[in-house]
Amino acid sequence: MPITVSIVEDQEPLRATLARVLNRAEGFKCISHFGSAEEALKDIPKNPPEVVLMDINLPGLNGVDCVRQLKEKMPKLLIIMLTVYEDTQNIFNALAAGASGYLLKRTPRAELLEAIREVHRGGSPMTTHIARLVVQSFQKSAPAAPSALDTLSTREQEVLDCLAQGLIYKEIADKLAISYETVHTYIRRIYEKLQVRTRTEAVAKFLKRE
Repeated sequence: MPITVSIVEDQEPLRATLARVLNRAEGFKCISHFGSAEEALKDIPKNPPEVVLMDINLPGLNGVDCVRQLKEKMPKLLIIMLTVYEDTQNIFNALAAGASGYLLKRTPRAELLEAIREVHRGGSPMTTHIARLVVQSFQKSAPAAPSALDTLSTREQEVLDCLAQGLIYKEIADKLAISYETVHTYIRRIYEKLQVRTRTEAVAKFLKRE
């Protein structure tokens, strides 16, 4: 079954382009797209997708408030912010509102599709630069866990280092010459050992020790 996606983007050309990219890619289906948060709030609950691509700077109600209201109605809805903004305040506002990922609009199409797959699997996709901004903020307050980190195998530490660089799963597999499925296995073990549930938490603990 294809991953169903809705788009909330006020720029019609970009909205149409994203819809075409999704509908032409194997394993994806754009079931709706909206030019405003108000339209999305009205119609998405009637025909909910699995993943929403959400712009921040929308006319009227902004994207962050739209995310917050959608999550109140549909807590399990997965939302990826797709925006030109890369300042920490916008990032944290979006994540605090309930977004599961944060990508820049200039993200290549292949990476965008992989990010949708990743969030659908339970991950929190972010571009390398965005991930670093989040990690730097977490470094100030995230508790160190040296004993947990010391339990990681050499390969698990290599995978975690790749996560800290912002690499997506396929890139990690290629860099370490292991299979895509093996990457998933290592990441699951890393999360279990560090007692975390997201990439951001794992990377924050890893970099806190450096």
